[in-house]
Amino acid sequence: MKIAIITARGGSKRIPRKNIRPFCGKPIIAYSIEAALQSNCFNEVMVSTDDTEIAKIAQQYGAVVPFLRSNKNSDDYATTANVIDEVLQSYQNKKQVFDFACCIYPTAPFVSAKILKQGLEKIQKNGLIDTLFPVVKFSYPIQRALKMRDNMLDFFQPEHKLTRSQDLEVAYHDAGQFYWLRVEAFMKSKSLMGGGYTGIELPETRVQDIDNEEDWLVAEMKYKLAFDNLTAEIAP
Repeated sequence: MKIAIITARGGSKRIPRKNIRPFCGKPIIAYSIEAALQSNCFNEVMVSTDDTEIAKIAQQYGAVVPFLRSNKNSDDYATTANVIDEVLQSYQNKKQVFDFACCIYPTAPFVSAKILKQGLEKIQKNGLIDTLFPVVKFSYPIQRALKMRDNMLDFFQPEHKLTRSQDLEVAYHDAGQFYWLRVEAFMKSKSLMGGGYTGIELPETRVQDIDNEEDWLVAEMKYKLAFDNLTAEIAP
């Protein structure tokens, strides 16, 4: 048994109504819902929200909203793990128990059914993996990162200021799209990183944090470029 949990509270501060704002023609949350449904990975695709408008839109695109999120897990201090735990506990109270859960963010228009399937296959094959999420390479070596103090620049790792980029170990960061979780392990640790975890690498063209208006514009440009390229590839 597998559940998709799309986390979409109503109180976004930096981009008001972010989770249902139109993105390239439809509410941004629709992309996460559609990818989950198209993957055929899940017995349930649900949205956890405290907002009735978000709930209505989620249902229009095929998700279920069996209950509204509690006030406790709807403020600025609630973590993703808190929300997932609330959802899984609520289902367990109704005698519905899942083996795997996938938390999908509502502002992840680049998530695809294909990558969700790949993630599920990988976590199912390896019992040592409790969490799996997409990652992307840092575009510049983190070992040569700079900091500014008293209006002067300095290296975090001065020993690497002359090291060739190709001689430095590649570093990755969370792509911020989804987390596959082994439910039994999560319910014990109450953490996304409570046990063994691994990733699936994505290209930078399919990853974009959306935290402000500039991010939103860049994400739409990336999405349109990716869509145009895909259309060209499948054209007769």
